[in-house]
Amino acid sequence: MRSSHRAQARARWDAHGTHLIATFASLYADTPRFEAALQRLLAGMAACNDARPDALRALDAARERDPDWFLAQDMIGYTAYADRFGVDLRGVAERVPYLQGLGIRYLHLLPFLHAREGDNDGGFAVRDYDAVEPSLGTDDDLDALTTALRDAGISLCADLVLNHTADDHHWALAALRGDPHYRAYYHRFADRALADAYERDLHQVFPQTAPGNFTYVPTLGWVWTTFYGYQWDLNWSNPDVFVEMALTMLRLANRGIEAFRLDSTAYLWKRLGTDCMNQPEAHAILQALRAVVDIVAPGVLLKAEAIVPARELPPYFGLSNDSGNGSGNDSAAGRECHLAYHSTLMAALWVALAEQRGDLLADVIAHTPTLPKASGWLTYLRCHDDIGWNVLREEARGGESHAPFDLARVARFYAGDTGDSFARGCSFQSAGGDHVHGTNGMASALAGIADAQARGDADALALAEQRLQLLYGIVFVTAGLPALYMGDEIALGNDEAYIDDPLRAAEGRWLHRPAMAWAKADAVDAGHDTETTAAHISSALRRMIAVRRASPALRGDAPMRALDFADTALLGIARGDDFIALFNLSARPVSATPPTAFVGSRWRDLLDDNKPAIALPIVLAPYALRWLRRE
Repeated sequence: MRSSHRAQARARWDAHGTHLIATFASLYADTPRFEAALQRLLAGMAACNDARPDALRALDAARERDPDWFLAQDMIGYTAYADRFGVDLRGVAERVPYLQGLGIRYLHLLPFLHAREGDNDGGFAVRDYDAVEPSLGTDDDLDALTTALRDAGISLCADLVLNHTADDHHWALAALRGDPHYRAYYHRFADRALADAYERDLHQVFPQTAPGNFTYVPTLGWVWTTFYGYQWDLNWSNPDVFVEMALTMLRLANRGIEAFRLDSTAYLWKRLGTDCMNQPEAHAILQALRAVVDIVAPGVLLKAEAIVPARELPPYFGLSNDSGNGSGNDSAAGRECHLAYHSTLMAALWVALAEQRGDLLADVIAHTPTLPKASGWLTYLRCHDDIGWNVLREEARGGESHAPFDLARVARFYAGDTGDSFARGCSFQSAGGDHVHGTNGMASALAGIADAQARGDADALALAEQRLQLLYGIVFVTAGLPALYMGDEIALGNDEAYIDDPLRAAEGRWLHRPAMAWAKADAVDAGHDTETTAAHISSALRRMIAVRRASPALRGDAPMRALDFADTALLGIARGDDFIALFNLSARPVSATPPTAFVGSRWRDLLDDNKPAIALPIVLAPYALRWLRRE
């Protein structure tokens, strides 16, 4: 190692080594393999540090100097399956210029590592963490893709599935053969007694398609399977599991992965008598992983996939639950994850649209926890998963700032089962009309575009397009790192044909995992199509992205607050003193009178250069939005 590299490594160890050792010891000091596992971890970290390519070392150094780099206003995300977007990794690389043209600087490619044969939960049942899925290409293809993205200024985010492996992973196969070392990598019980004791307090992720949390496996007994029966939960109380996964992460980071979506983080630690979610040890695991990254690859981001209410997310940033309001003295603040999904805001966006109520969103924004420096939210409208309604159960009960709402009615609305619905989605894992779980569907279909097109109703289509623009207008103006879901930029619709594929038919989430419509996207991108819905949405979203990228007030960590309005259909968001965004969530015109601090000035509409500066108040048309900057 060059002397400069040794000096960097020593400085990073001095800054983070003590925390790593203390956190690792808090988890494993009482286990018989503690010392051996620690030595293997440190040796593996040293080897990965020595092997880190110079280009990535330079990125590490730059990001250490600018630790909130990912919260710059020009950080726009994009989420896609590699095969649905580009067929394979080479195809994704060929589409890098398209992403650049959109203004994307963060690409989350959903699982592309070697997955289980057959059914594999969309790639989340990993067979080999160190190899690319053969149908998507080779390891060389991954290296070429990460280089192309880095050259284009786009950070690649990959899924690191922490909670479980596939049942054909080599650890699982060794466990099946009777190897005691690898049997200790998984949670398993000889009979149902202890499994039933745990089960009494556990939730079910897929109650209709994979009920229960344990699967009987001959020779092993009852194996813990939180998700599907072929996804075996790892035993994170075993220090060898931590070492394996930490070094896996570093090897992938050395391939050019710049961010990791840490899958199913809430489930990592099991404790009898609890729901085995969000346990303190799970946070200790994440803090130790963060320390590993900070020492060897400090340019890498960790993103928590914990789909829980926002009020429960401060610990994923190293805070206590009590300090999410900015109070408290948390020694681990900023020492856990850099990002977490704001699933509460995402689900509330859809509730607000169905209920025609901006006050619901204002309440969510007002109660969004304050985060440490160099930390942020991942904000989004849709993703590969269902819209999980349960994150809003507390909000649904109502409070001082808003009236209650019925989540079951909202779920029926988006399934097209209410008289006032414009949506074409499907319920997910719901047992009946009053049992709410989730909703599937592409954003365009949920906003009413598919229904209007099917009916040939031009007026309804115009309103549906406005709804989709409205929702993304909120996503792009809120604090955090905003992400587009693949195809939303051209109003891509549902994939109804998934039901005809035997490997996908039982998994309803494939409804919103269509293949990218490249003929349509290319026509819009080249300017050959300017009149269709795809062109209208593309133009609107590209304008929002361009404005955000040019507006320091829209940094991911810039101040944000919701504005008060008498009319509950309205939402107002202030980003500092000189930027406000106004939204009408209803199908009727609404007069927007903001607080007096914003009245008396002239305001420029940043989304429409043809409009003259205006004074407030103004009347907002149905589903209208305005991004306004004080002149």
